[in-house]
Amino acid sequence: MPVTNPWLAGPSPSGRLPTDRLEERILNLLSSQNMCVLATAGPAGPLATPVRYFHLDFTLLFTSAAGSPKLRNIAADPRVSIGVFAPLVGQASSRGAQVFGEARILSPDDPEFGDFWPAVRWQSDHVERSRSLDDPPLGPLVVVPATRIVYTEHWLRRDGYAPRQFWKRAPAAR
Repeated sequence: MPVTNPWLAGPSPSGRLPTDRLEERILNLLSSQNMCVLATAGPAGPLATPVRYFHLDFTLLFTSAAGSPKLRNIAADPRVSIGVFAPLVGQASSRGAQVFGEARILSPDDPEFGDFWPAVRWQSDHVERSRSLDDPPLGPLVVVPATRIVYTEHWLRRDGYAPRQFWKRAPAAR
């Protein structure tokens, strides 16, 4: 029987990608997708919510209605996990990331808001809803700097690399 991707057979390789190549692949995934699943924990238990995200390097951003369950959970416990994935058509196309970090909720009067807000492309939503582009939304912005990322891509097996790779943010310089 012919096999489409024979390199998927057998044990997975264990090679580690060099950091610069891993970062490039992660950024490619973050740039080519726009939906994720945000996992939070709150008094009622875990909550997994699909959200549209934006990113600046390894920091994910999304907007939300004030008082939403996900914002209440983040306010109580800022530790989050975010799943980003490409459409799956078979093992060879399996590609995604688990992003871990601590979320911060920024309001427009927060000094850091302006550092992140330009990455949020809210204009298309306003056009779709017949709202004026002169009146940007004023809701909260959630910012999640990734502290670690588990990246999965089965195509890496072709070149002798493990399909699961691990990234950690470098410690801040003092």
